[in-house]
Amino acid sequence: MTPLARAREALGTRFRLHGRGGADGIDCVGLAGLAYGCGVPSGYRWRSGDAAQVALAVEAAGLVRVADARVGDLLLVRSGPGQLHLAIASEDGVIHADAALRRVVERPGPVPWPVVARWRREEN
Repeated sequence: MTPLARAREALGTRFRLHGRGGADGIDCVGLAGLAYGCGVPSGYRWRSGDAAQVALAVEAAGLVRVADARVGDLLLVRSGPGQLHLAIASEDGVIHADAALRRVVERPGPVPWPVVARWRREEN
């Protein structure tokens, strides 16, 4: 199953900060771990805006930073001043754990935030 397909299976899951899925809910880091089948850090603070620290964690999980855009890529975006967020690229938008809507959603259209970096597994 592809990362995008796994992310789509989580659509509608309720949002919970530091959530890892199931009845407990999920956040953007938990969604990334679920989609890519890798362990995720806990106790993190995304408001630091430290993209280099996020990159180290993502690459330690086995993903490779890429420059070209493909469906299924893991995106690191700057969703607000000093705030980072992870999303999975879909055919026409992104899938992400939306704190405001309190659930995992697929947002159509262009990515609404500046993309800082993107990763994928080498075999994707």
